Amino acid sequence: MVKLANEDIKTRDVLDWEGLHVFHFPFSSCSQKLRIFLNLKGVNWESHLVDLMGNENLTEHFLGINPRGLLPTIVHNGDVHIESNDILSYLEEVFPEPKLIPPGSENAVTELLKHEDEMHLDLRALSFRFVFNPPHDPKSPEDLKLYASTGSGTVGGLADERIGVEIGFWQQIASEGITDAVATRAAQKFRESFQKLDDTLENQEYLLPDGFSVLDIAWFIYANRLTLAGYPVDRLHPNLSGWYKRLSVMPEIAREVELPRPVKEKFDATRAQHLAEGADIEAVTGL
Repeated sequence: MVKLANEDIKTRDVLDWEGLHVFHFPFSSCSQKLRIFLNLKGVNWESHLVDLMGNENLTEHFLGINPRGLLPTIVHNGDVHIESNDILSYLEEVFPEPKLIPPGSENAVTELLKHEDEMHLDLRALSFRFVFNPPHDPKSPEDLKLYASTGSGTVGGLADERIGVEIGFWQQIASEGITDAVATRAAQKFRESFQKLDDTLENQEYLLPDGFSVLDIAWFIYANRLTLAGYPVDRLHPNLSGWYKRLSVMPEIAREVELPRPVKEKFDATRAQHLAEGADIEAVTGL
């Protein structure tokens, strides 16, 4: 579990906070995952919105809380926890009911969440290519310089390499965008992973035989984002599609992924433009 050490934190006032505080952004996939988890647990928490599109995660204040600049981040009774799946595991221990990691399934959950986490940059690449389609580079050279120099640069008191990975991703977007080759590799990785989930769901209602779990939340969020990108879930993965539709009407889930009308209209317009140009996700990646 990634709990920050005292020396990692430069915004010191959070060390005195009581209760559960959540730093998040409405359209951040990992933030959505955490909010759904908290809804299902019935946990009260204090909201701290961080505008990723406005690069508020690269401010001195936020990098002083989470030196990686990533969402979500929680502060629980003065302790700072980062990385969404580690946060979920921590909160499952603190708030054990209702159980979202069934007893005896801990190892399977850890492994599948690890796999999900390893695909996060692939999800981000497909999101920026086929969903967000920003008019300019999301992070300027000045933004990245600030990112590299502002936070403590440590996690657990040790030099952290994750910032370099993040900066490399944004530099790649700035230099060449999300190329067809990058998008195709990402889409094919999701096709393989989704097919494994589809096979699992052929004979059971949820991703674990014990019933609904944190795995369903995590992979639902990915399926939701890729649906926005135009990924053909219905055609390629019918069992996964049925599972997705069942979960999408759960109120604890639905309210966290519902798009405000202006945002939905923008995403729809981007997808329509891609289709008209023959540059949609299916045409580009060969799905």
